[in-house]
Amino acid sequence: MTTKDGGPAAARIAVLLGRSEVRIWGMSAQERLTRQLGRAGATDVRSALDGLAPDAQVLLLKVDHAYEQRLVDALAIRPGAALLAEGAPVAAHVTGAQAEATAAALLAGDAAALPAGVEALDSEGLGGSYNFKLRKREVAYVIPLNPGTVAEVENRSFAGSYKGVTDLVTKYVWPKPAQIVTKWCAERRITPNAVTLVGLALVFVAFWAFWNGHYLSGLVAAWIMTFLDTVDGKLARVTLTSSKVGDVMDHGIDLVHPPFWWWAWIVGLPAAGLPVEHAGLMVFIIFAGYILQRVEEGIFSWAFGMHMHVWRPFDSFFRLITARRNPNLLILTPFALIGRPDLGMQIVVVWIVICFVVHLAQIVQALAARRRGPITSWLDAA
Repeated sequence: MTTKDGGPAAARIAVLLGRSEVRIWGMSAQERLTRQLGRAGATDVRSALDGLAPDAQVLLLKVDHAYEQRLVDALAIRPGAALLAEGAPVAAHVTGAQAEATAAALLAGDAAALPAGVEALDSEGLGGSYNFKLRKREVAYVIPLNPGTVAEVENRSFAGSYKGVTDLVTKYVWPKPAQIVTKWCAERRITPNAVTLVGLALVFVAFWAFWNGHYLSGLVAAWIMTFLDTVDGKLARVTLTSSKVGDVMDHGIDLVHPPFWWWAWIVGLPAAGLPVEHAGLMVFIIFAGYILQRVEEGIFSWAFGMHMHVWRPFDSFFRLITARRNPNLLILTPFALIGRPDLGMQIVVVWIVICFVVHLAQIVQALAARRRGPITSWLDAA
């Protein structure tokens, strides 16, 4: 069974073995697994082995374990593979003819009882050690599911929703409070799109406040928006409710609003009694720099097949502080607090120019390095 491009197609049938009363992120184990399987391409999720055609491709998973999505995805397109957890088989992709014997082996936790030809793999063997979507090196988890492991599963699944390379606020400040709020939202079935809409409203509140020189109130709205921007994405990932519409809306807001905030900040300076010279030039640099840095990142991805920020350790470090929304807010906030929002914005403009030059140097350095041989991400190193 293959796709049009010659790759293996995902198994469409899945059978959940056993039961569990444990709830993760407000969902039952069965509900969570069903959502995971749907993302992996399984459209027929059952609780019994009856009626399977001998040549059907079937996923078997024990409900009393929690699986990272990468493992479910990998297993769905790997016929003849079984996943081990602490040496015992807990999931497998087999034919309908092999399903009964494989299910018995899974329920008994006996790898030796797997049918001939079924390859037993651990998490690293099945899912690899590098998460390309989140740009970090990490072996996917599979954890026995019981009341004593709920916190571990939620901690691992939440941590697994974080990009390894991002800005310093998102990486070091938001995780703990974001996990608390994400849990609160998940248990009340608040959708990620609802959180995103609140964030969108705060985008306009902050814009209006900056435009009128109300910098402190605008910063409150801006910081809450950036926090909710973390929550909505994490909520979508841990509850497996992300959608194309939500993704476009979330990333579209992220992509568009930051330079408009800085423009409004400059417009509001006269109202605060702190007009700046060359305000038009500052606005031009803000928009040009914002667009050109995105172009630089796109060029790097197109030319070298990886994100600019994952090539070398320096590149990952620089992503922490590069002139994007959160690092810029970190510059602006203390200057607003001391009553000098004008100086804060002048520093942001200079920082935008510096970051543009640094990214340009990264492209030039990568071109030079490629002449000596292929370049690879330091996160993908063994």
